[in-house]
Amino acid sequence: MNVTMPVVRARWCDIARIADLAAEALSPTALGAWLVPDEQHRPTVLAAVARIWIEHALLFGDAFLLPDGTAATVWFHRYRPIPPPARYTDRLAAASGAHQDRFLQLDRALAARRPTEPHNHLALLAAPGPAELGRAAAVLAGAQQWMDTLSLPTYAEAFTDADRDLFRQHGYTHRDAIPVDDHTAHSMWRLSPLWRGRSSRNVRSPVRRPHVLAHNSPSNRWALR
Repeated sequence: MNVTMPVVRARWCDIARIADLAAEALSPTALGAWLVPDEQHRPTVLAAVARIWIEHALLFGDAFLLPDGTAATVWFHRYRPIPPPARYTDRLAAASGAHQDRFLQLDRALAARRPTEPHNHLALLAAPGPAELGRAAAVLAGAQQWMDTLSLPTYAEAFTDADRDLFRQHGYTHRDAIPVDDHTAHSMWRLSPLWRGRSSRNVRSPVRRPHVLAHNSPSNRWALR
């Protein structure tokens, strides 16, 4: 009997798709405009920077998509400190150009307030398009099921009231406010139902991948590292 999974684990071939989702979700937001004021080049820059972190997550975490490819989450398994992406400074400079300083400012602000205890970090939630709220809820709920099997708390940053409300609906509580220039991120924390206060090995939960993942054309939601 075939069982339809709520989400599918992303593979290397899905990186470009997820980067496009992230760019489309972030582009119309105040944070996206601050990171890349040039509206014409904003989607390209945001996708290029997102790609760096998505690639890194597939080495040190997980990424999940809705089966139709219209929304995604990207996670880091922070059981212990993880290194930055390889050649990050050079790659970021190539991807962001004149906007590099703002991306670095965002990186520093978020990293300085990140929890030190073991956790799984929701670095990116991208669900752009007309039905964003429903897709964001669906991809978060599905991915959260897999994260809960790892028996660690999960952590996320929200940049909008809508994101905070969504996380609260999925069991997250407010942890801290993080100033980023004129913007404020709100860190959110969720205990796994299986959490017993001990760390877990970096072992991926078994997920059966479909042979084909439908990649529709990109269709606004984003949570950053």
